[in-house]
Amino acid sequence: MNAHPPRLNRPSLDAYWMPFTANRQFKAAPRLLVSAEGMHYTADDGREVLDGTAGLWCVNAGHGRRRIAEAVERQLSTLDYAPSFQMGHPIAFEFAERLAAIAPGGALDRVFFTGSGSESVDTALKIALAYQRAIGQGTRTRVIGRERGYHGVGFGGISVGGLVNNRRMFPLLPGVDHLRHTHDLSRNAFVQGQPEHGADLADDLERLVALHGAETIAAVIVEPVAGSTGVLVPPKGYLERLRAIATKHGILLIFDEVITGFGRLGAPFATDYFGVTPDLITTAKGLTNGTIPMGAVFATRAVHDALMHGPEGAIELFHGYTYSGHPVACAAGLATLEIYEEEGLLTRTNQVQAQWHAAMHALRDCPNVIDIRTIGLIAGIELEPRAGKPGARAYDVFTDCFEKGLLIRVTGDIIALSPPLIAEAEHIDTMASMLGEALRRAA
Repeated sequence: MNAHPPRLNRPSLDAYWMPFTANRQFKAAPRLLVSAEGMHYTADDGREVLDGTAGLWCVNAGHGRRRIAEAVERQLSTLDYAPSFQMGHPIAFEFAERLAAIAPGGALDRVFFTGSGSESVDTALKIALAYQRAIGQGTRTRVIGRERGYHGVGFGGISVGGLVNNRRMFPLLPGVDHLRHTHDLSRNAFVQGQPEHGADLADDLERLVALHGAETIAAVIVEPVAGSTGVLVPPKGYLERLRAIATKHGILLIFDEVITGFGRLGAPFATDYFGVTPDLITTAKGLTNGTIPMGAVFATRAVHDALMHGPEGAIELFHGYTYSGHPVACAAGLATLEIYEEEGLLTRTNQVQAQWHAAMHALRDCPNVIDIRTIGLIAGIELEPRAGKPGARAYDVFTDCFEKGLLIRVTGDIIALSPPLIAEAEHIDTMASMLGEALRRAA
């Protein structure tokens, strides 16, 4: 007897080349989602699946928001598309103004629109290089990333990123170097919030300045909390020291807040949470609640204004995208900001994070758990790999959870959780219970 209701008619799976997916493995046993509402997806066999990942770190306000859908419908009926090259449309300026009003750190109130987080990263890198040239520092062409960093999949992003599988098949940009990552399992295991040890790792930037010369380095880019690599939280004092060293040497500091932006840590941005203000910030994901692809780069006025020189009719930055400031994406973004504001979602994490941390750390006694890291409404649960089969244990937990009705994310043998910011106490308890049972079965 079939344990699940009959599946809806499935399309052929052959034509779609899926991203970041083992295509042959997936198509042999596909997992298809057909609808979503609130905290849950519905699979094509009718099962409800509790969303433990906010989609892909992006559905911060939960699924099926009518206000966003209605705003998109109105905008499609009014102005479906308009170019942004030497042209404009009011809603893009309105959205930028609304974003500037909640500018990270109260300082980054100049906004450049993109179509994704990857585009935001490449845009920020180009702005940094253009800025250095504009202020007479044209020898500064080097950019610094960090080991285990994820900054999207453009050539700029994979070059400053530090995930080897994203890089090994592709040539990288010249003039890139990397700081060491901050993961220290021996000293910082099972920490809630920021670990005590590792602020000195920021001194790697001094080492690279000594190696290459400050006059060659344009910018350094880091995730305040490294998400896609498995939730690496910055040690206490690390970001502050990185900011100080960058300032000392005239290096721009870029925060990649594609994941941490828009309430994930209990503050509008990680910049606000940690009290460290960079020169540029990349965002996407929660910008539109994941509904319409869009990204944005926030810049300080100092960076922006440095490029606003030369002949009045000259283009200051030769960069942009067909879909920069897309009117329908702006409509979705404005509706999303209204929801965030009216429901207090940019700070709501503060109401539930104590329970979240306690529920996640209660899993430390489950088989093969070697570390748990939590901050805001994020958790990383690291498992001991199976001998000779890295990633296999976590993948089995992932598929088991999905079959039982919980969506989690895995990277290698690390489980990552980041539920929508509307999660209630019962959702948190259910996630912890279901994950604990899956970890015990995987033993």
